[in-house]
Amino acid sequence: MEASAQAKLDAKRPYEVVILMHPDSTVEEQKELFKKNKTTIANFKGSIHSLDTWGKRTLVTPIGKLRKAVYFHSIFEAGPQAIMELERTMRINDKVLRFMHTKLDERVPMSKHSDTFKKGLADSAAREKEREAKAQLRRQAAMQARSERYDKDET
Repeated sequence: MEASAQAKLDAKRPYEVVILMHPDSTVEEQKELFKKNKTTIANFKGSIHSLDTWGKRTLVTPIGKLRKAVYFHSIFEAGPQAIMELERTMRINDKVLRFMHTKLDERVPMSKHSDTFKKGLADSAAREKEREAKAQLRRQAAMQARSERYDKDET
């Protein structure tokens, strides 16, 4: 019983994490956080597959008085004890506003998770671009209608 419980704790599982850092955090502070996270994962015999920086973005819901945050996304393999330690250290760090670890499907290769995630981002960006183009057309049509009404009123 003891050996199987230890085997479950030692088992590496795929995870993804999204981290929101304070918008005023320096590049050095960001690098320091990820060095610390990488060291923690390595200490628990895990490995990082990818780390993406999304940059400073507007928050949907403000956190305190902050309306922006620096976003990061990472996919890695680690055991549950590594996740507990990562979450503990991120709760202590004042520059980390929010974070969320999600356990991924173990049957799917890490590269597939990464590709699926990037495809989702690309699809989202394409939808946003399409929405913006439609909004631009509506604004142009409204301006055209206003100018036609103005021209009628003058005659």
